[in-house]
Amino acid sequence: MTDFIFQAPTKIVFGKGTENQVGQLCKEQGATKVLVHFGGQSAKKSGLLDRVCASLEKAGLPYVTLGGVVPNPRLSLVYEGIELCRKEGVDFLLPVGGGSVIDSAKAIGYGLANDFDVWDLYDHKHTATACAPIGAVLTLAAAGSEMSDSSVITKEEGGIKRGYNSDLCRCKFAVMNPELTYTLPPYQTACGATDIMMHVMERYLVNEDTMTLTDSMSEALIRTVMENASILLKEPENYKARAEIMWASSLAHNGLMNCGGPKGDWACHQLEHELGGMFDVAHGAGLAAVWGSWARYVYQEKPQRFAQFANRIFGIACQGDPKETALKGIEAMEEFYRSIGMPVNVRELGCELTEEQIATLAEKCCFGGRTIGQFRVLRQEDIREIYRMAKG
Repeated sequence: MTDFIFQAPTKIVFGKGTENQVGQLCKEQGATKVLVHFGGQSAKKSGLLDRVCASLEKAGLPYVTLGGVVPNPRLSLVYEGIELCRKEGVDFLLPVGGGSVIDSAKAIGYGLANDFDVWDLYDHKHTATACAPIGAVLTLAAAGSEMSDSSVITKEEGGIKRGYNSDLCRCKFAVMNPELTYTLPPYQTACGATDIMMHVMERYLVNEDTMTLTDSMSEALIRTVMENASILLKEPENYKARAEIMWASSLAHNGLMNCGGPKGDWACHQLEHELGGMFDVAHGAGLAAVWGSWARYVYQEKPQRFAQFANRIFGIACQGDPKETALKGIEAMEEFYRSIGMPVNVRELGCELTEEQIATLAEKCCFGGRTIGQFRVLRQEDIREIYRMAKG
């Protein structure tokens, strides 16, 4: 087992109508002027944006708004947000949306609080010393950004998608009303569920000793998401199922599932980041498209771990060679992905990979000469082979 520090300072306000409390929550954090950051038109059409702004007005807090966040949030809008906040004297950021909106707000927060180009953080040329305070109103259970220390931004020039991690960007509070996710399309719900599970699996499928208790929590979280994702495909307004998945989103990525083990493998996330940067695909779908190929490429490093996963998630008996059990578990996971409408290769994702693109993706994955992965350390030649396996 590995020594660990667990820190999850975000205040969670969970339940129906909780978005009406945001004004007071911002005020408690010392806000004097707020940026309300959001995505497209859904926040406006649903009336959510009006309710959030009304709550700020009731609390006597002035605010400005900035919409336009898209999946795989763009650096150009981050720059626009930094400029707007400086011009308007904003001292608190309130993203209203899913992980993309929260990640965009985190990047704006870094840009406001540091005196260098914010992209230098994501390009790993600088380290953040501060971040403007952030609260969140969550409308999509997926990325876990509402409680995590991470954010991911895409630089349009070159299609480069990069992440940065620091406790400085953790949200001061997160308002979580499962009703706000009722209108999500089935594909988006499935993408979110996949992302949640992958956040746990990245930490679970590791090649070092872990804590039995943390393993048990991870297994329960994965099974819970699988069960409730299937329910939501038939009953999109099932409050309990929405609540289960929304809470799972936060627990999957707040650091709890790391406790007692390594920080995680994260190779699949790096593989997907490059696909997302090149093709602008949905993050959860991209993860599903590469996971099976990654798993088959690395599982023999410690097949017992994959066999345990197969047994405890799918009830597959561990008999004889653990490699056989491991492969059955990988197949079962892919069957589940397909059952909720997720791709299990890049062709099913809607993309056709050429050898030239594979070489580019692998090179970007290894920027700065780095390797990726923990279960098995992957170099450029390994990454190229995984992309080839994932072509479909």
